Amino acid sequence: MTPVADLTEAEAVQELTRLADEITRHDLAYHQDDAPLVSDADYDALKRRNLDIEDRFPHLIRENSPSMRVGAPRAEQFSPVTHGTPMLSLDNAFSDEDALEFDTRIRRFLKLDETPIAYTAEPKIDGLSASIRYEKGVLVQGATRGDGRVGEDVTANLRTIKDIPHKLSGSGWPEVIEVRGEVYLGHAEFAALNAAATEAGDKTYANPRNAAAGSLRQIDSTVTAKRPLKFFAYAWGLLSEKFADSQWEALEKLKSWGFQTTPQSTCVHGAEGLLAAYATLEAERPNLGYDIDGVVYKVDNLDWQRRLGFVSRAPRWGIARKFPAEQARTVLEAIDFQVGRTGAVTPVARLRPVTVGGVSVTNATLHNGDEIARKDLRVGDTVIVQRAGDVIPQIVAPILEARPEGAEPFEFPTHCPCPLKTPLARETTASGAETVVRRCTGELACPFQRIEHLKHFVSRRAFDIEGLGEKQLQAFFDDGMIKEPADIFLLEENDKVSLKKLKDRERAGETSVANLFAAIESRRDIALDRFIYGLGVRHIGEQTALVMARGYGTAEAFLEAMDKVAARDPEAIAELDALDQIGGAVIEAAAAFFAEDHNRGMVDRLYRQLRVQEAEKPKTDTAVAGKTVVFTGALERMTRDEAKAQAEALGAKVSSSVSKKTDLVVAGPGAGSKLKTATELGIAVMTEDEWLAMVAG
Repeated sequence: MTPVADLTEAEAVQELTRLADEITRHDLAYHQDDAPLVSDADYDALKRRNLDIEDRFPHLIRENSPSMRVGAPRAEQFSPVTHGTPMLSLDNAFSDEDALEFDTRIRRFLKLDETPIAYTAEPKIDGLSASIRYEKGVLVQGATRGDGRVGEDVTANLRTIKDIPHKLSGSGWPEVIEVRGEVYLGHAEFAALNAAATEAGDKTYANPRNAAAGSLRQIDSTVTAKRPLKFFAYAWGLLSEKFADSQWEALEKLKSWGFQTTPQSTCVHGAEGLLAAYATLEAERPNLGYDIDGVVYKVDNLDWQRRLGFVSRAPRWGIARKFPAEQARTVLEAIDFQVGRTGAVTPVARLRPVTVGGVSVTNATLHNGDEIARKDLRVGDTVIVQRAGDVIPQIVAPILEARPEGAEPFEFPTHCPCPLKTPLARETTASGAETVVRRCTGELACPFQRIEHLKHFVSRRAFDIEGLGEKQLQAFFDDGMIKEPADIFLLEENDKVSLKKLKDRERAGETSVANLFAAIESRRDIALDRFIYGLGVRHIGEQTALVMARGYGTAEAFLEAMDKVAARDPEAIAELDALDQIGGAVIEAAAAFFAEDHNRGMVDRLYRQLRVQEAEKPKTDTAVAGKTVVFTGALERMTRDEAKAQAEALGAKVSSSVSKKTDLVVAGPGAGSKLKTATELGIAVMTEDEWLAMVAG
């Protein structure tokens, strides 16, 4: 794998696209199916590589970035619960250096002197996150994390857990509070559960986390009641009023109200305290009686937490320090290939099954041909496989002394594995260098790419059509009934004969077919950002689609703008480029996609079948609502991130460049070309103090 420091921009774009697809697949497997495909360490390595690339190429940070989302959508068998405040995840740290940098970032953001900052250090429980709502001290609703905004209603199941009070004890609790924590299973309870399942001939679980998740997400709560689940409280969401001044005080309050909190949690001071807490917990880990996979550091002062705020999907005031990965040895039995929707051909290692950290590993991603060559991997090699917990494995290295005699160096294929055997090609950068990814040149003529486009279209984060999973979609595709997205909405009227054929093959009744048609019909009304994301344009991920939806407002405006971008209209390109953190990769991808007649025809045929909703309206009752703001120069009373977050929360759009559409420029000391452009265009300019006075009302 090419080191991040050696990536060209073109290679970085391709790598971010690959990482987004791979991380999304593992998010769904872990959070929704309770069936992780790879280890926590390998998953963390993917997320870390994604973040490292974004740090080096910050203008690509919105390119289908997994750093902008949490978890996975809820499963359809549970009712939706919208969290009062989003359930966000934490960024990760993997070394002492990362922990020290976290302390440095906090100090820099808050502009503090050398006085040690107080932190809480809490064990990171390896379980399933849950949020429990209390009103007037009484439990009224409980939900899983879901995608961070909408979770699954598991109220009845949570009521069966003895550690969760039905009514809060003591006093001082807010009238409304969402208590958050982790549902988990102890080692002894897990062993007993699996032993009983084996004796009864039932399914056993790979590890305690999977067992806890599977137990909590039972349709029948009487099944959950028989499982010895436990709960640690460690945070809160929506509050009707403040109840503590510090994280440590909040933990003590939660304990007084009847919750269990992690007994190993401690309050420490400064960077040295963070390192000492990690070392202590790492030593205690084998004797805890339940799984932890790291330590969570949080700034203790809640006023400072509020000031630090959030970046993308994670708070600035907290971070998860992970324990090292586990490793095992196995045999590389074969190398297969998968073709993605953008034509990228990804090699996959087929491994002799091996258990690592309680999970059976049979596959590992090999990323690309250069990665195979760099590690000199050969079929038949004994290899070191690495994982930690429950997510994607990777091959660390072959064991050369165990290499079988006659093992040949691996040669990457020159043609796509699809029936067309289309040649594979590497793209070239502006300097003429080849990229690491090989792509099938057949585009939508390649059946693998066509079906992957369709899978993307119906996926939960795009159109989310219930009942049209991969198996059903593949059957429709094989029968020639669905060739492009618009065909989905014409199924009922176009091909009842083929539907009968499918119904007979799948043994589906009239009700199932009727339910499928109803699900399809319900998706004719679709949010603009889902419509944009569902098109499958390369480099346009969820967050980029959301930015574009908010920027253009309506489908008509979006499509008109994309046609102009495809025609290389300078003003349209500048307008797209001005959207926050959208850069050249998105512009080129959009231009190329909409310039192709068959793509534009596909979009038109789909659009005629839909009623695309306008984008969610931002706040309108503030002094800056609806205005496009550019920050330039050095800000002295807040950081650039803090200023951006503040402006967006007030309904403003933050742009990275000044244009005719800019309404306001906030200029600090050292402002240069942007201030000059604003002055030339007659755009209003104010100081940081003037901005703060205006937004304060």
